[in-house]
Amino acid sequence: MSKKKSWIDKLNDQKEPQIKLTEKAFADIPAGSKMFIATPQLIEKYINHIEIGRQIDSKTIRKDLALEHNADFTCPVTTGIFLRIVAEANYEKWQQGNNLKNIAPFWRVIAPNSSLAEKLSFGQDFLIQQLENEKNN
Repeated sequence: MSKKKSWIDKLNDQKEPQIKLTEKAFADIPAGSKMFIATPQLIEKYINHIEIGRQIDSKTIRKDLALEHNADFTCPVTTGIFLRIVAEANYEKWQQGNNLKNIAPFWRVIAPNSSLAEKLSFGQDFLIQQLENEKNN
C-alpha cells in the first residue's frame, strides 16, 4: 500500500505549467480563450512576493499570472487547489519548526471567511492570527 503524499510532497511535484485553449466556456472564461494552468510552485513564488501587511485575492493572482504567461485567463479551479496545497504545505513546514519568515505568507491570499479557509486542515484561526500579527507590527 502506498503512503499518502504529504502537502509538502504535493507542493514539490514536478509538473510543468500549461496553456490550454478552452473549447467551451468554463467558469468566467469564454470559449476559445488561452487558459494558463499554473503549478503549486508558481503560486508559492507569487505569494512570496506579496509585501507584509498587503492582502491579494485569487482573482488578482489569476490576472497577474495570465498576463505574465501570455494567456487570456488563469484557471480558477487549479488556482484554488494550488492555493490550498501552498497553504497546507507551508503550515506543515511551520509545524516542523520553520520560522514564519521562512514560509510563504499564504494568509495574505486566503481570507479567513473564504470557502477555501474553511477547507484548511488547521482552520481559520491561524490566518486571523497572522493577519493580526502583521497589522500590529
